Amino acid sequence: MDAGADALHIDVMDGHFVPNLSWGPPVIKKLRQRSDAFFDVHLMVSDPLAYVGPMADAGADGFTFHVEAATDPCDVVDAVRAASRPMVVGVALRPDTPVEALDALWRDGAFLPDLVLVMTVPPGFGGQAFMADQMPKVEALRRRFPTMDIQVDGGLNLATVEVAARAGANCIVAGSAVFKSDRPAEVISALRDGVETLALHKPARKRGGMVSSWRPRAESFEHPP
Repeated sequence: MDAGADALHIDVMDGHFVPNLSWGPPVIKKLRQRSDAFFDVHLMVSDPLAYVGPMADAGADGFTFHVEAATDPCDVVDAVRAASRPMVVGVALRPDTPVEALDALWRDGAFLPDLVLVMTVPPGFGGQAFMADQMPKVEALRRRFPTMDIQVDGGLNLATVEVAARAGANCIVAGSAVFKSDRPAEVISALRDGVETLALHKPARKRGGMVSSWRPRAESFEHPP
């Protein structure tokens, strides 16, 4: 975080939804004791509803779950809204999932999540190549939601950030590009500059008791152990 990232993106994997197994609420709770960073938790798990309470108790600030994993995604959103800790609600799409899967997250004319994460690699593994063929999803989402956070995760680096930003992404999750660099602060700064030049700027608003800056973000990605 000292290198200038706006948030810490933490991947939680259960060994079922994706093959890998990573840390869970106990480790995040320990991290919370040592950091006041925004913990943007990405749940790559088969039962996201079961993680809502434990993640709130652990100190998560963002709770992003996969629409493919939820029997009723609206139930997950409702549970996050009712959790003991305010959390930003995000919903993620795998590369093989169409944008239309998000239709299940509308209620009474309103889209329930705060953020949509478009995976630009198959979830579960780091160091994969950016999938530019996912940009039509980002473009479609930006047309439909002009003032919503649209996040991209997978293969983001100095060569691909412009493609994502031009499509409409304003939240960039970078892993290998940051952690494998000898100058991570410079990489984060360059990623942010790339997004700020091209992405949509939006006014600040209050969300669930938490203030979100609504500005283009560069997030550092915490690799699984």
